[in-house]
Amino acid sequence: MFCRNQTSRATVARGSAVEMEVRRGHFRLSVFEDSAQDSEVQKQIDMEVRVREGACRLLAACSQREQALEASKSLLTCNSRILALMSQLQRMKEAQALQRTGRRSSAGGSLEERKPCTGKVAISDIRIPLMWKDSEYFKNKGELHRWAVFCLLTVGREIYDTDLVMVDRTHTDICFEETLIFADVSSGFELRLELYSCYVDEEFSLAQAPRRLARLSGSLGRSSGKRLRAALESATACGLNGSTDREGPKYHLLAHTCLTLSHVQNSFRTHDLTISGTEDSSFWLPLYGSVCCRLVAQPNCMTLPVMSGKLKVQQPEDCPESWSEVYGVLKGTGLICYHRQEDVETSEEPAFTIPINKETRIRATEKDPVLNTQSILITNQWAHGESTHMLVTHTHQDTHSWMEAFWQHFYDMSQWKQCCDKLMKIEVPSPRKPMSLPLKQSSLYHDNGKRNQCILDYLCAVNREKKTLPSRHHPCSIAQLPNMRCSEGRHCGTGGGAADRISRQCSEIGPHLPTSSCSCHWASRDGCMSQY
Repeated sequence: MFCRNQTSRATVARGSAVEMEVRRGHFRLSVFEDSAQDSEVQKQIDMEVRVREGACRLLAACSQREQALEASKSLLTCNSRILALMSQLQRMKEAQALQRTGRRSSAGGSLEERKPCTGKVAISDIRIPLMWKDSEYFKNKGELHRWAVFCLLTVGREIYDTDLVMVDRTHTDICFEETLIFADVSSGFELRLELYSCYVDEEFSLAQAPRRLARLSGSLGRSSGKRLRAALESATACGLNGSTDREGPKYHLLAHTCLTLSHVQNSFRTHDLTISGTEDSSFWLPLYGSVCCRLVAQPNCMTLPVMSGKLKVQQPEDCPESWSEVYGVLKGTGLICYHRQEDVETSEEPAFTIPINKETRIRATEKDPVLNTQSILITNQWAHGESTHMLVTHTHQDTHSWMEAFWQHFYDMSQWKQCCDKLMKIEVPSPRKPMSLPLKQSSLYHDNGKRNQCILDYLCAVNREKKTLPSRHHPCSIAQLPNMRCSEGRHCGTGGGAADRISRQCSEIGPHLPTSSCSCHWASRDGCMSQY
């Protein structure tokens, strides 16, 4: 029987107090199903909090400007995801509160409101044109300033960020090449695109004073150095847990726009941008005021089977006594008819396809007293006239199920509009590579930078590709940075003397971390491993 969006039933221990309250009618079982959803959202919030803590640690320990920019971007993205998840959790709590007040459907059990199917929404090829002054772009006058920019895209609680792009006056457009896909999106979605910018200071001095003090603590002797390091750790912890006056680069909202279903088209389109800030702001960029991108959508009714089963079909050109035994699959813009059910699994060519679109008419006939069956008539309009296909199922219940499937399919098409005219293509995005930083020279100072780079690569992978990794890798790998060590059990790229002191100072962010030149694994003490 046709049924969409079935949910699993919650279970309550037999004989428990909760079961007695349910029997008395004080609670409904659906309340506990929502509680399971609350728990899932809470787990995601906890994971994002741990990723945020890792970003804070990295930002405090950065020795290179590019690392600090990437860590600050990760921190902003995590904060946005936490706020979105908390907002959804609040809405779920409000819905549960309404249920507990006793607001129930009528005793007659009214039918649920029909809901459209969900789908995928993808945005790609984002281009934001710049409008430089003639003296800056053509005559190349004045100081060469640089900005770090990226886009944050939000649909509900799904939030993705683009790669970081460096922009100066030699660029005519800000280009983001990646494809970002939002899954399980409703037809009434709102995709908010935000452009963040940060002015890049050529003189990067983040964490230099604490690093010099740390080196000093290593030369004061064992007891004095321990006391000084403990004081530094305490001060660092207060700064991370505290205020918004954190050190490091800060991104500001430069422009934003909101895209909906009406903006979806299988081509490159231009949309208006709302610009924030003024020319006096350090993060200001001369935007033209528009953004170009390709926004496409794939409703589930276009990609997944809505209904399938055995049918008897009479085509318009067949004689009244001629019927074809087929296996029908309702999907997209047609009822696809195969000779056998096995042909669907082997991707064989169908016998024929009955067009199904917004102009198609469906109706059920009266029960035939001779054949004792009820038929379904599918009528399509053409330039030269109309054609009608007749379907017959094996049971009356199958006929009812097929009619419900057709009505649901037409409703989905009416809600997704132009997305159901033709299946839009979504290109599968290639795996995003971690940011690689060229090193100018080999020194102990840059060896410390290599250690921070390893943490940065791992943090970027968790933040951007967390859906493709087992969930157990995220919290333990970020939260237990101080407990990690190289799987080969050695210092990576450091020797004796002053190098040992540098290694001890690096232990504040993670002892014995691998460098980019060391083919080691991240390995926490509970056995959770991943390699980058």
